[in-house]
Amino acid sequence: MTFVYIVLGIAGAFVALMVGMRVLIAYKSSAMKNKPAPPLDGKMGKRVSKGKTALFYFFSPGCGACGAMTPVVNEMCKSNDGVFPIDISKDMQTARKFGVMATPTVVVVRDKVVKDVIIGPQSASTLQQLAV
Repeated sequence: MTFVYIVLGIAGAFVALMVGMRVLIAYKSSAMKNKPAPPLDGKMGKRVSKGKTALFYFFSPGCGACGAMTPVVNEMCKSNDGVFPIDISKDMQTARKFGVMATPTVVVVRDKVVKDVIIGPQSASTLQQLAV
């Protein structure tokens, strides 16, 4: 009987840890909203410094949810020069500037300010609306 209580205690602690991490990520993400966009280099920096809308899509190659979103975002890039897919395994510096803690994450910058931070998979129509 003691073994059952130990297993239940470990399972409960694991669930509490996962919920706590999710709450922390949500809190940190909401703290980014309505703050000035961080300084960026290259094409991304020029777009943001002009006050134009920019959609930053942070993904990682091993992320299952990213696998469905990445082709959609890559297709959007062909018709919208304000969409920036960022592979965090290759560009962790930009992810850190935005405080990204999970993938997929979409950050929308308008008028040099972070307007929206969305964590988790999104539909193609939602992404299209955010990029306008």
